[in-house]
Amino acid sequence: MSTYGQFCPVAKAMEVLDERWTLLIVREMLLGSRHYNDLRRGVPKMSPALLSKRLRSLERVGVVHREASGGHTTYTLTQAGMELRPLVESLSSWGMRWISDLGDEDLDPHLLMWDIQRTIHVDEWPRTRTTLAVRLSDTDGKPAFWWIVASGDSVEICDFDPGHDVIATLSGNLRTLVQVWRGDVSWAAALAAGDLAVAGPTEVQRAVPQWLGQSIFSRAA
Repeated sequence: MSTYGQFCPVAKAMEVLDERWTLLIVREMLLGSRHYNDLRRGVPKMSPALLSKRLRSLERVGVVHREASGGHTTYTLTQAGMELRPLVESLSSWGMRWISDLGDEDLDPHLLMWDIQRTIHVDEWPRTRTTLAVRLSDTDGKPAFWWIVASGDSVEICDFDPGHDVIATLSGNLRTLVQVWRGDVSWAAALAAGDLAVAGPTEVQRAVPQWLGQSIFSRAA
């Protein structure tokens, strides 16, 4: 780990946090990822070797705790790591306010669906198994058809048809759904403009925005 050679606490903190990907790993753990493969899903462009290196660095400085048991390894944030939540939330708010432009390279349906899966408002869904289909346009060759299956307290998102009855279909372009998820555009505005549409029973059309919600960082903005 390189140093700035300064006693300033900002400089000392940045010696830990300003390495590429580090804060995004912290973000993933704040969102609930505790296993290596889950962390990889949240930072898919990061090499496995670099992810392992960054986790070791964060463990060494006391931000991450690693525990191996029964052949499985879990990673959790220590108190020092949890105290980074306000910083990550403030960065999210700052990014929303000042760096809101999204390039096509920023739009990834896999990342969007992974984020939805782990933060979805499952308590808002019916208690019986319920399947919502999602049809995205402008995915640039990436999967455009998704199925969100909620059953009890669990949620599964598939890029293949699971074969369950579909209660409704949400359709629209990927960019709009990302903007809604981030909080750039409200569900109401996107639906009223026709940029997103829900085909299904009226009561389900009204419920889908509550079922899916928005990113937890949209609420921090």
